[in-house]
Formats: sequence, C-alpha cells, structure tokens
Amino acid sequence: MYQLITTPTAEEQVAALPSAALQPLVELFALLETAPWSGQPFSLANPRGNMPTHAFGEQGFATYVVLDEQREVYLIRVAWL
Repeated sequence: MYQLITTPTAEEQVAALPSAALQPLVELFALLETAPWSGQPFSLANPRGNMPTHAFGEQGFATYVVLDEQREVYLIRVAWL
C-alpha cells in the first residue's frame, strides 16, 4: 500500500474540478494507493522514470511521482479537459 500525498498545486486543481470528475478521481486515488505503476510514462523519452500519468473519467489526467522505497505517491498535477 502506498500513501497518496497531494501537493498544494494539485489540491487547487482538484478543488476546481467539475462535479462529474470527482467520483472518477476518488477511484483513481484508490488505484494509486495500490497500483501506482498502472499509469503511462509521462515522458516517452524516459519510459522507466518515476513520473507516470494516468487518465481518469472521460476527460481527466493526473500526473504523479512514485517513490517506491518510501511507498509514497505524490500527486503533482490534475487536469480536466
């Protein structure tokens, strides 16, 4: 199990999400706590990097950093298109 930590920037972005994004985001949070490597590489130039991105809902994307040794996931950016 990983601890999910939300950065202040991501907290602001989450607060601005429409209500339709909230349930899919909650589901993504649960996934990130158990399987953070389920996302796609943020940078195709560094596919083994520790910064994946993950889609949620029909229009959402979250970018985060995985620290395996600390068992932490830092949510750094959330976007709803």
